[in-house]
Amino acid sequence: MEADLLRAKGVNPTNSRFALRIGQRATLLPNPNGLVHGILMQLTPMELEQLYSEPSVRAYRPEAVPCEVSTGSRIPALWFNLIESPLPDEANSEYAAKLRNLAVRLGLSPPTMLLVFNETWFRQ
Repeated sequence: MEADLLRAKGVNPTNSRFALRIGQRATLLPNPNGLVHGILMQLTPMELEQLYSEPSVRAYRPEAVPCEVSTGSRIPALWFNLIESPLPDEANSEYAAKLRNLAVRLGLSPPTMLLVFNETWFRQ
């Protein structure tokens, strides 16, 4: 839907920016200076149900988001985000290390990793 049409219906769309926050689990939080890189994957509803019914990820819920791809175009997608944000002093260095290793394996450069994992990443 067009943004003006949504506003006419009492909905205020925004172009939100997010940053990654790692507690016991990872989540994305609104951050006006945030930038998050990710990977788009095509999964069936059955595959999503199977993946997100596991106990370790049941706290995540799907949210519709526009994704800007490398060509600059935007496509609709779902991301799975925690309902409740991690507490500010919550940390999980083992999980952060796994995400760092994934970023390296995917070939993200250190400056990009800074954007992906923000300052919280390096305090752990």
